[in-house]
Amino acid sequence: MPKPESHLAMVRRARRINRELAEIYPYAHPELDFRNPFELLVATVLSAQTTDLRVNQTTPALFAAYPTPEDMAAAAPEDLEELIRPTGFFRAKSRSLLGLSQALRDRFGGEVPGRIEDLVTLPGVGRKTANVVLGNAFGVPGITVDTHFGRLVRRWKWTEQEDPEKVEAEICAIFPKSEWTMLSHRVVFHGRRICHARKPACGVCPIAPLCPAYGEGETDPEKAKKLLKYEKGGQPGQRLTPPADYPGLPAQPLGGPQARP
Repeated sequence: MPKPESHLAMVRRARRINRELAEIYPYAHPELDFRNPFELLVATVLSAQTTDLRVNQTTPALFAAYPTPEDMAAAAPEDLEELIRPTGFFRAKSRSLLGLSQALRDRFGGEVPGRIEDLVTLPGVGRKTANVVLGNAFGVPGITVDTHFGRLVRRWKWTEQEDPEKVEAEICAIFPKSEWTMLSHRVVFHGRRICHARKPACGVCPIAPLCPAYGEGETDPEKAKKLLKYEKGGQPGQRLTPPADYPGLPAQPLGGPQARP
């Protein structure tokens, strides 16, 4: 029977996985289209219970109508709901967007604050959303624990925690602060492209030798290759305006050909 992995050995393996992921996804990035902190904040709130792709297909019309917090704060609820309807849960999301826009206008001079303590006071904004905004719009390091991140770090035995805040605390303790934001992107990229929830593509996974869960998914390389998504599977990504170094195809606007879910 194999000896249980020590904490030190787990930390070394975790850091090696991060280095490997950095080589696999040197182009890892936030998969929401945005041009400023307000757009990223809104897009992240809209991304709950839907795909980044659907958000990216929805926000161009939304930001054309309401480019600033002041504009969105003054929106008629029914008009806002109609614009964000494709993202689902549009009534609740509309209330959050109106509330956070009004808070930005009234309490923060129309600017998105750059501190987590302030961000989490906004309607609809929790630690996950705050860390996305801080890491990608302000350059403040943070771990973003979404469903993909939590699933993979448990699969890799970096933590056994289920609560996102406890997951965040334990993973922060493993890695230097400078790695937190990019680690989040790399793990999410891997979860969306290769290490899927129901059927991981184990047979083509570059970090398989470091993975304690190897074999949970398809181990035959040819069959596993068919499970790859987005640029790894030759399909469009999630952003309509991806970064210049993204090796895949841009996503299509609403109504165009779609990437596989």
